[in-house]
Amino acid sequence: MNLLVMFDALMVERHVTRAAARVAMSQPAMSSALSRLRTLFKDELLVRTAHGMEPTPRAVELGESVRQILHQTERLMNSAPLFDPSTSDRKFTIRMSDLVGSLLLPGCMRRLTSAAPGISLDVLHMAPERSIRALEEDQLDFVVSFELSHGKSIRSEPLLSDRMVCAMRTGHPLSAGRMTLKRFLDAQHLRVAMSPTDLRFVDSKLAAQGLSRKISVNVPQWLLVPEMLRETDLLGVVSERIGNKLTSQGIVCKPLPFYVPEFQWMVYSLQRHVHSNAHSWMKALLLDVANTLPR
Repeated sequence: MNLLVMFDALMVERHVTRAAARVAMSQPAMSSALSRLRTLFKDELLVRTAHGMEPTPRAVELGESVRQILHQTERLMNSAPLFDPSTSDRKFTIRMSDLVGSLLLPGCMRRLTSAAPGISLDVLHMAPERSIRALEEDQLDFVVSFELSHGKSIRSEPLLSDRMVCAMRTGHPLSAGRMTLKRFLDAQHLRVAMSPTDLRFVDSKLAAQGLSRKISVNVPQWLLVPEMLRETDLLGVVSERIGNKLTSQGIVCKPLPFYVPEFQWMVYSLQRHVHSNAHSWMKALLLDVANTLPR
């Protein structure tokens, strides 16, 4: 196990001296460990090039498996049958977008600060299709998203109901009167490129009718949307829950001019953690915060 820790440090740093410092050992000891690793795996693992030390294909192949082993071992060593949130220093890793994060994280942190000051959150954002794989590989504790395809090793629970609405600045030419399909399609639009909500609830619905929006700009994050809408005549499609928060920031929301169903933000977790006191506590906190949010 110690050799695997050293291997991981070497893969991260690609430098013997820096890898030694990373795990608080001497440079000669790390050099010796690299020699033992080369013998163990029957491969050079790291080779010197003009650009420094580079991993061999075998080392790259081993790297992901080693990280999983170390992560799972850390979880095992940190687990406790009697989880006490008030004294725990556990870190939970959660995948959620900045959109959902803006709804859930303030309430989560208020509760953690009060009831579990030692617990921390590591919030990541990754593409939905990669999220399930990361969850299965134990790189994540929870995923907050919707309509993700998954196998029996993962369970999902409803977290928040929501729907998509059309958003624009106060005073926009289309802010008065009913939003018709023609007005919607004639306007220029902003789209959040990493979000599946635009594609599933807007673009795919329009495409089924042989229609499409005029996309002027794709942005990678929801954080950019309010300012972009306030400063332009672009239309955007946002979560109704987010839209309700933006009404105090110079944004007007209207129903979309075509039918869009409600959807559920879900919390996904591994089935094998169902009896984990720590996971159950954190999931209950997420659900409780979601239940207190205004619609």
